[in-house]
Amino acid sequence: MGPGMDLQALIEPTVAGMGYEVVALERVGRGLLRLFIDKPGGIQIDDCVRVSNQLTRLFTVENVDYDRLEVSSPGLDRPLVKEADFVRFAGQQAQVKLRLPMDGRRKYVGQLVGVQDGAVQMRTEQGEVAIPMTEIESARLVPQF
Repeated sequence: MGPGMDLQALIEPTVAGMGYEVVALERVGRGLLRLFIDKPGGIQIDDCVRVSNQLTRLFTVENVDYDRLEVSSPGLDRPLVKEADFVRFAGQQAQVKLRLPMDGRRKYVGQLVGVQDGAVQMRTEQGEVAIPMTEIESARLVPQF
């Protein structure tokens, strides 16, 4: 696999073909790949095993350099990555971290309203905010109990 090859682009079709969604892919330290998958109704341990086995074969064929692969469900504090994630979880509480401060703040917590013109709409205690997707460093759902 060439250095320019995007790992996510490699695994996305395989995972999607199995009926799962790639939520996030993280390279951790040296050689650990951490993949978060989801599907309607949630992820069970057998789902993780199936995807893991399939990707292990794919990585062998594609000569992907890694030591360990971890496949897991996003959990309750699911990361929000794509625009579709913010749309799907409208109405839920989320925490958004920005790359650079906006109005003097880098962290926003509030209810997701949706996405408009490439900006995530949130209702916070300080009122409505629109955060450009390009400014978001990380975002995740805040579990409500």
